[in-house]
Amino acid sequence: MKPSHIPFNKPFVIGKELFYIAQAVMSGTISGDGMFTKRCQKWLEEQLGCPKSLLVHSCTAALEMAAMLIDVGHGDEIIMPSFTFVSTANAFVLRGAVPVFVDIRPDTLNIDERLIEAAITPRTKAIVAVHYAGRACAMQALQDICRRHKLHLIEDAAQAILTEHDGRMLGTFGDLGCLSFHETKNVICGEGGALLINNPELIERAEILWQKGTNRHAYLRGAVDKYTWVDIGSSFLPSELTAAFLFAQLEQAESVIAHRRQLHAKYHELLRPLEHDGRIELPVLNGDYAHNAHLFYVLCKDIEERTELIQHLGERSISAVFHYVPLHDSPAGLFFGRAHGELPVTQNVSARLLRLPVYAEMTGQDVERVADAVRDFYVARSSGSTVRSSRDIAALNNTSIHETATSPL
Repeated sequence: MKPSHIPFNKPFVIGKELFYIAQAVMSGTISGDGMFTKRCQKWLEEQLGCPKSLLVHSCTAALEMAAMLIDVGHGDEIIMPSFTFVSTANAFVLRGAVPVFVDIRPDTLNIDERLIEAAITPRTKAIVAVHYAGRACAMQALQDICRRHKLHLIEDAAQAILTEHDGRMLGTFGDLGCLSFHETKNVICGEGGALLINNPELIERAEILWQKGTNRHAYLRGAVDKYTWVDIGSSFLPSELTAAFLFAQLEQAESVIAHRRQLHAKYHELLRPLEHDGRIELPVLNGDYAHNAHLFYVLCKDIEERTELIQHLGERSISAVFHYVPLHDSPAGLFFGRAHGELPVTQNVSARLLRLPVYAEMTGQDVERVADAVRDFYVARSSGSTVRSSRDIAALNNTSIHETATSPL
């Protein structure tokens, strides 16, 4: 009998999603900025601790708003990792800016803060911190760099909802933070996102951009007597149906993430012997880099081994997938941006990283089945070759693993 399929990801309903959607329809407002939009925004402001949040139709939209709010223009340079989704770069390229790609750390797979200052030029406008797998970038170091060079700090916290770092939630350190509620994330609404405005000076204009460049919010508050076009903007609002679904998810967010953390810990426990034997690498765990268990990955020996492992798991009805192709050597990345240096860790990690299934309805038995299949793959292999790790690559860059794991935040 063929075993049941374990998908890589599975959208889920966990609370009052359908009930709230019905409420939204009955309220008479489903076009956006209604009761559930306001509830979601209030939840984000209270739970994350940010002065203002605006619900948008995607994290891509939040990033585009961020680029508009800091007045990114032609020729500006935006420092970011190459190991990220295309939206991180697209949002700034659309405003005429040049993405400057910097290598990542081998422990967190986040932008390497020690390489940033060498990439700064007189054209540099901002740094984008991408919190990979819901784990924090070195935010204190990034804040210090931005202060010294008078740069904006933007957080691409698409994967990082409810990850706490240094007593604050990710997404609230920079001038602006961007969240995703895409169906692959911990908290979902199909397509959706939020812009967190942490710099109070940007709040009023953010509301204008959000409302298609009009002063509608000021008009509704009675601050102005005319409702008119005053700035650039676009249609960033999600519908109330989306917001209603999302609010039900936000109500259960802590329990969803707690369950995912249990799955993450179980994967780590079951696969640790393979790491001990030098067959794979697992996510580095330490207290400085808390996470929300957005994803669980392993690093294989090379791209060939990863391809074979994907096929092996697929034959056992288990879906596992690789992740980003580096932006700096993609066709658009070569045309619109530039790399600062060779980015050896990015190249190494992107060829070897494999994401294993993690989703809300997954059980501990599912994790055991996936881990067993991974172990079976390595037991069956005759090769005893040692994994060439991303830490080895970092060493070639004159960075010891001890320095990498313990650098100041």
